[in-house]
Amino acid sequence: MNIKMTRHARRRAKLYHIPEHTIMSLIEKSEMKPGKHEIIKHIDEFPFPLKIVFEVESDEVTVITNYLYKKGRNK
Repeated sequence: MNIKMTRHARRRAKLYHIPEHTIMSLIEKSEMKPGKHEIIKHIDEFPFPLKIVFEVESDEVTVITNYLYKKGRNK
């Protein structure tokens, strides 16, 4: 499975200091059905949950965006 990040996703990761290996490991653990998916996961090193939006097409995964999900802070 080939995982690639859009320019927007790389810039968001840099802005929020999210390591690329963290994003990749969460995607690899998720279900890989074709279509658009979201992952919202609390990780100890961040004050807010991490949200990752990605799309699966045949054997390629494209990370659309990722950021700290501040709306999810009450969960």
